Amino acid sequence: MVKTSELLRGGRITSVRKDVVKFTSSIKSDQRLLKSVIKINEAHVAMMMEQKIIAWLDGVRLLQALSELNSKMKLKPSLEDVHMAVEEEAMKKVGSEIGGNLHIAKSRNDQVATAIRMALRENLIDLMTSVVGLQEALTKLAEEHVRTVVPGYTHLQPAQPVTFAHYLLSYVDGLERDFQRLEEAYKRVNLCPMGAGALATSSFPINREKMAELLGFGEVLENSIDAVSSRDFALETMAVLTLMAVGVSRLVEDLIVWSSPDFGVIELPDRFSSTSSIMPQKKNPDVLEVIRARMSHALGNFVTSVATMKALPSSYNLDLQEITPRLWESLENITSSLDMLSKLVPNLKVSKNVFSKPHLSFSASTELANMLVRKYKVPFRTAHKIVGSLIRILIEYKLALDDVTPELLQKVTQDSSGISLNINIEDIREATDPLKIVKSYNARGGPSPTEVKRMLKIRKQWMVLARSNLSEKKRKLNEAEDRLQSVVKSYSSSDRASIVKLKSSSG
Repeated sequence: MVKTSELLRGGRITSVRKDVVKFTSSIKSDQRLLKSVIKINEAHVAMMMEQKIIAWLDGVRLLQALSELNSKMKLKPSLEDVHMAVEEEAMKKVGSEIGGNLHIAKSRNDQVATAIRMALRENLIDLMTSVVGLQEALTKLAEEHVRTVVPGYTHLQPAQPVTFAHYLLSYVDGLERDFQRLEEAYKRVNLCPMGAGALATSSFPINREKMAELLGFGEVLENSIDAVSSRDFALETMAVLTLMAVGVSRLVEDLIVWSSPDFGVIELPDRFSSTSSIMPQKKNPDVLEVIRARMSHALGNFVTSVATMKALPSSYNLDLQEITPRLWESLENITSSLDMLSKLVPNLKVSKNVFSKPHLSFSASTELANMLVRKYKVPFRTAHKIVGSLIRILIEYKLALDDVTPELLQKVTQDSSGISLNINIEDIREATDPLKIVKSYNARGGPSPTEVKRMLKIRKQWMVLARSNLSEKKRKLNEAEDRLQSVVKSYSSSDRASIVKLKSSSG
């Protein structure tokens, strides 16, 4: 039995060591390309039949052989790559005289670039679906917490009160930009390299547009050198994945920190946590920690791939095959992490009395200063100094902002700024009430319930549109697959005369 690696032996190269074949083989990561490679060969044979590059009946036999291949068959670890594996299997069925022509007018160079793009298209649709799924989970939870006030943090210090819904929408919006970047990347992924050959197309009368049509691509990737050697589509995808990983990692870090007893803002669901083998009180955020770690892989894979491309001369080099597994790993890590978060997020519990902690009352300090500006005409920088002095005294005496009286504030104002004020207790209480503060933050994009409800309505419309766009992308790919299979079925079950008759009858 002829082994795939031996199909290329006996000519320029007489023999290759087995350990060298194993070392350079891409077969481990090629399994996910098998379905695409079979389709590419089917489309290529159909195109060659139409262009009279091969005899019609030879094409019929090749299509029959290819259609019998199982897209889930296990590739032998000893083989070079998926392309030679498919060619070997076809040759077993039809013999070398016919099977030897399967590779006319194409190269592994244009074939692998096309297969990666085909697999990546489907992966991107899956990923974008997962993005929308997480957005929906965050939005649904946000709807339940439009009036739930939590401390907002800067520098990990309590800063100003916000609503939990407002916080969640910050990540919905970040994911929306990720979705838009993925859609843009998809357009450039959806270009067909087939027909570029090794780097210079072919002297055979190939029809590149037909190949692009049968494989569901939006357009031909025209320049043949660019078609086989460019991996910017993969780098662009990994760049977007890296940006997404940064956002996901920050969300996860927030949830880990906020779920600790020291913060106590949220509680993680039991089913997504674990306990210690020795400390029975522990509730460890294992799932979130694994996600946080895996997000770093996206950055590492991107940097490795960019560094690989930077060092290469133009046209095809085998270094390129080292990039592809990193692309798949990043996609798998990001997609599975988003799916896991979509299941975890709906089960988060938010503390209802988080502001009972004295130090969190100080997050109302900005609004207390604003009140002095608004109602007592104190310059803001002076008001900032007054409230800062007040907080220092409260901390010294282990008091909270709730303990402030008009007399105390008046004394601090006089001592720190030399200003005499007659301050109303109601003004102090209103300025230090977290919910009232949040309601006053009614500028566009702010955390007030009114503004958050407006934003929620718009974000939900985004998701409906996104689902529609994804359905359209799936529909186009499914139609292309049906079209290709229809051609394969018609051509492989008919002789030349009946096909000519079929074409003439259809117009």
